[in-house]
Amino acid sequence: MHDASPAHVLVVDDDPTVAEVVAGYLVRDGCTVDRAADGPTALAKAAAVRPDLVVLDLMLPGGMDGLDVCRALRHDHGRLPVIMLTARGEEEDRILGLEVGADDYVTKPFSPRELVLRVRSVLRRTRPVATTAAPPLCAAGLTLDPVARRATKDGRELALTLREFDLLAFLLRHPGRACAREELMREVWGWEFGDVSTVTVHVRRLRAKVEDDPARPRLIQTVWGVGYRFAAHPGEEAPGRA
Repeated sequence: MHDASPAHVLVVDDDPTVAEVVAGYLVRDGCTVDRAADGPTALAKAAAVRPDLVVLDLMLPGGMDGLDVCRALRHDHGRLPVIMLTARGEEEDRILGLEVGADDYVTKPFSPRELVLRVRSVLRRTRPVATTAAPPLCAAGLTLDPVARRATKDGRELALTLREFDLLAFLLRHPGRACAREELMREVWGWEFGDVSTVTVHVRRLRAKVEDDPARPRLIQTVWGVGYRFAAHPGEEAPGRA
């Protein structure tokens, strides 16, 4: 990493070979790394060292798997970024990870270099270099402060994950425009290709936090066959929902 202080990453994987390789690549990239081989140890270390990011295996020994750990991290540490590792490529496993709040996922077997790039991408958003102040984004009772990374609706703070915040910010910057899922994946996730269901899951999670009635979304509307748009005038009838 190239920030003033090294990013602190917690790697949670019960396979010592995988954990050692991942930790080694992250250290060479400038991170400091802690390791844990099971859920309870991971939660204890997260509480003790306050990492900047967690690389979390889905399959862990004992009674606490990666989904349980991710839920607990979200409950205890809010916006702490999580990248999920899964040995299974099934779509439902990836979606489950995203549903419980993971910001990204990598499927085993994976390239350690790819994982480092994903870590860099996430940390760039959570540990931005000093920049000139950006004005807040405001629409339909929503206010986003891109510098403080704080979002409110009608004055009430929203508990948004990293990707949820970036997704909402992108939509607010382009009100009324249909944004393709592929465009959102490229602009928000930094991926040139990938599973667009990632976008669908995050839209669903975001609607649950910003819509008065998530089952009948008025702000984040579905544009069938394309993607989504943020309603410039929420009173308009939505063209559909995911």
